[in-house]
Amino acid sequence: MRSLLLTALLATAAAPALAAELPKADAMSYGFRPAFLIDTMEDGDLKEKLLSCAGQTPSRTTFSIGHRGAPLMFPEHTVESNVAAARMGAGILECDVTFTADKELVCRHAQNDLHTTTNIVATDLGAKCTTPFTPAEGDTPAAAECRTSDLTLAEFKTLAPKMDAADKTATTAEDYLGGTADFRTDLYVDDTTLLTHAESIELFKSFGAKFTPELKSASVDMPYDGFTQADYAQKLIDEYKAAGVPASDVWAQSFNLDDVKYWIENEPEFGAQAVYLDDRYEAFDDDEGEIDPNDPATFKPTMQELADMGVNYIAPPIWMMLTLDDSGEIVPSAYAKEAKAAGLKLIAWSLERSGPLESGGGWYYKSIADAIDDDSDYLKVVDVLAQDVGVEGIFSDWPATVTYYANCFGK
Repeated sequence: MRSLLLTALLATAAAPALAAELPKADAMSYGFRPAFLIDTMEDGDLKEKLLSCAGQTPSRTTFSIGHRGAPLMFPEHTVESNVAAARMGAGILECDVTFTADKELVCRHAQNDLHTTTNIVATDLGAKCTTPFTPAEGDTPAAAECRTSDLTLAEFKTLAPKMDAADKTATTAEDYLGGTADFRTDLYVDDTTLLTHAESIELFKSFGAKFTPELKSASVDMPYDGFTQADYAQKLIDEYKAAGVPASDVWAQSFNLDDVKYWIENEPEFGAQAVYLDDRYEAFDDDEGEIDPNDPATFKPTMQELADMGVNYIAPPIWMMLTLDDSGEIVPSAYAKEAKAAGLKLIAWSLERSGPLESGGGWYYKSIADAIDDDSDYLKVVDVLAQDVGVEGIFSDWPATVTYYANCFGK
């Protein structure tokens, strides 16, 4: 596994120029993790089924979606992270899209995350940050805020990626670059490569993978120097058109329902697969409170209203689609049932994001915490999402787990 990945990293150092040398489907591997998770499962029908597939040949599947590539072990939104995800059989890969000062689209999880995902604070470009690095002092933690819009594309491309983290106790910019979570690693950080959105399209095409770009909310006021939200949404689609990518291969995403409606109205072929990333769980209201996955009355707009707008895909966090029955078993929530009843297709995010699942698994599993004991429960969650909820695909920070399951169950 390691030698294959190192070969991939070397082959892609100049991607996408070396597209002909990028890994192909015959280089796919599950690696060690799926087998490790299966071995630690409790005995039962699911474990028996998964064990029966131990000799299967890995194949690419759109059920397995690389969440920023494979950021459990590789810096997110890099060539190398996506090489790893493609080698694990992820059939859809993600570029979270934001823009630079010269309005060029790049792959970053947020417009204002350069201080935690690159080495910017320890470079001369750190002086251009919205909030340059300030060291920890007393009870005040170290801080910085660095945006892609602080830099031109040419400046952005000089930065070195790193694992998404920061050491808030740091007194120097160099120490601030630390802080990587103990369930991740810095082993694969050196010489990794940032991506523009256009480069990600060519890279993913070379794998035979499909695309799920997410239009990120801007950290700057919009319009930005005349660049409107509609311009931003349109430019994302235009880059797929320029690359000759068919709309059927693209699932454009946004947490902003207006972006999804823009694509439906102005780019209907792409709008047909536009994904509304549902963050209504964050919407507090003095009269109605937080959305309750088991109370359809709190879904505003309702699932049917979303469908009537032309929305076909909706993507909530995993916990919103799951609940526990009276016997403590994981089952679909009312949210999932209402979405399916309205004809909406569901996509789940994000598996293997929050580290070890002991003690309930954290935020992504908060509705089923009492049923989560250890990492083998990832596969239990995948099984319920696949068989009972009926999701179209699952984002994962380590796609091999979902790929193995999907290959085993014919998804």
